[in-house]
Amino acid sequence: MITIVKYNAGNIQSVKNAVERLGFSCIVTDDENELKSAEKVIFPGVGEASSAMKYLKERKLDEVIKNLKQPVLGICLGQQLMCNFSEENDTECLGIFDVNVKKFEAKEKVPHMGWNNLSNRNSELFNGIANDVDFYFVHSFYAELGASTTSICDYIQPFSASMQKDNFYATQFHPEKSSKIGEQLLLNFLNL
Repeated sequence: MITIVKYNAGNIQSVKNAVERLGFSCIVTDDENELKSAEKVIFPGVGEASSAMKYLKERKLDEVIKNLKQPVLGICLGQQLMCNFSEENDTECLGIFDVNVKKFEAKEKVPHMGWNNLSNRNSELFNGIANDVDFYFVHSFYAELGASTTSICDYIQPFSASMQKDNFYATQFHPEKSSKIGEQLLLNFLNL
């Protein structure tokens, strides 16, 4: 069973719809046992870091997520919450990826919204996806570059468009909103 983490964040239904379009059944849950026993876990989200972390901590899901052994995919806010710290309301995050999340300087339009390309792609999530395609982004905060960075996007400055450490994968872009290429990336994750 594919399990999607239910927490104080939006956009979860569109991820569920995308997974089901690919022919996989999934549930949305904040139940510790369902998360632990899932075949794969998706940790998506659009929202605000501190209220999302508060929800996770109140239910002890912060510890559950950090200790999962199956493949886990964080999307957008999910990726940011997997980092050490977010400048969004000075939020201590999960600390899976050893980088911090910072607010874009408003040198250009913020949020970064729309289609953008990636460089330095280095992840099995990109198998079968051409190098010159764009993915869909909507975010005002970004994860710094670090040892876990598996692709880079450059908007205002370079940042981690995707990350991986052990069984934890993450994307700042929204595969569920990135048409066929996003579906391929989700499928690559679901087939890990």
